[in-house]
Amino acid sequence: MNYKSTRNNNISVKSCEAIAKGLSHEGGLFIPESIPTVSLKNIEYMADMSYTERAKEILGRFLTDFTEEELDNCINSAYTKEKFGTNAIAPVYKLNSEQYILELWHGPTCAFKDMALQILPHLLTTSVKKLGIDREMLILVATSGDTGKAALEGFKNVTGTKIVVFYPDDGVSQIQRLQMCTQEGNNVFVSAVNGNFDDAQNGVKEIFTDNEYEKELDKIKVSLSSANSINWGRLVPQIVYYFSAYCDMVKGDEIKVGDEVNICVPTGNFGNILAAYYAKRMGLPVKKLICASNKNNVLTDFIRTGVYDRNRSFYTTTSPSMDILISSNLERLLYMVSDGDSEAVKGYMTSLKENGTYTVSDEIKAKIEEIFYGGWADEDASSETIFQTNDKFGYVIDTHTSVAVSVHNEYVKETGDTTKTIIASTASPFKFNGAVLSALDSETQIADLDEFRLLEKLADDYELRIPSSLSALEEKEVRFEMVCDKNQMKAVINEFIKN
Repeated sequence: MNYKSTRNNNISVKSCEAIAKGLSHEGGLFIPESIPTVSLKNIEYMADMSYTERAKEILGRFLTDFTEEELDNCINSAYTKEKFGTNAIAPVYKLNSEQYILELWHGPTCAFKDMALQILPHLLTTSVKKLGIDREMLILVATSGDTGKAALEGFKNVTGTKIVVFYPDDGVSQIQRLQMCTQEGNNVFVSAVNGNFDDAQNGVKEIFTDNEYEKELDKIKVSLSSANSINWGRLVPQIVYYFSAYCDMVKGDEIKVGDEVNICVPTGNFGNILAAYYAKRMGLPVKKLICASNKNNVLTDFIRTGVYDRNRSFYTTTSPSMDILISSNLERLLYMVSDGDSEAVKGYMTSLKENGTYTVSDEIKAKIEEIFYGGWADEDASSETIFQTNDKFGYVIDTHTSVAVSVHNEYVKETGDTTKTIIASTASPFKFNGAVLSALDSETQIADLDEFRLLEKLADDYELRIPSSLSALEEKEVRFEMVCDKNQMKAVINEFIKN
């Protein structure tokens, strides 16, 4: 299977090229030329498979230029009990008769990004080898919190690679900051950026599309690639866990093969719910995709109006991984619902860059509304949902998952649709301990507690186990304390790759 660019249909590359490049040279995102199918009979077989076997079934349909041995090596190196603490890798927890929590945070950084970023380094190094590229790969990442740490952990000390992560200085939790700034590895670098996530993301995108800078790097045999979900190698592993969740529900006699489910995803950059859309297009019986936003509700407005407008106030919330106003992966959806009209997509993206807004046609708006429901939850609703979920079901969720649960509750009230729903739980509650503790008990005194005492209090008060990767942060040295402006990002990179 080959891959096109969302902004130029004349471009066609193999999957290993799409993964190695990350982003097409004109700024487009790589997208498969066709969508492979998975039959109900296939799903029935997959129900009795392990997570790694399911991953091979799905990834093999997209990465057709990888050999069976190469796929096995990538998958088996990524998804182990040692890394995820469970053979299930992404277990499903039944909250009630309608809501099923897909726990995507059992990996080494306690966030859903591990599901893709534990395998991406293996996919990338395999791709580079297949292409015969004799140069160092420089991975650039803009993060709103979780992607950065997961990418650093995945790429640390990987031969032939270096990785630089940029994060918004005031836009991550203290735990997220510590996770990144204490990162070990001889090939890693981290810097904060003055501004918000969109500033960091736009800075990285500008570097990727800077042809003169590409020539400079070429002279020293360095090639750029990305670990953000703009890289197809980041997105395609996320498709797997939606199939896996459905298969687990079949195996647990919660549904029968062919029964429809809804999928609700808290998202800012649109990649996680886009993976669910691909699963639906492939044949997973999905009735509705519920896109849950926080107060930065640009996606909710777009789904409901067909107008994407980032010219609005930016809010720093307790769900920082969703504090995003430019949802990069929406570009892939626009390409697909416009029947591959790359010129139209290019026009939308140009308008977004120049004017901060674009409006899709009534036809495209109708197609999106048929598939997606958009909703959002403010800080009060998110906090109340954390309290109610624990109070009713004895289950503690983080600030991002609470947005999804809250939006799903509103969706059911609005539509009356009680279809069983898979809710993506994207982070451990320990990563956002202060906000979670305050939501669980408004009388809790946390002002004088540091991050590690907060971890202990959450564990003790609610009979939870602190993830070892988080408790270990207390003893780690802070290695990275740089803060730069957006226009200094290239200089930061240059300084790092000289060493």
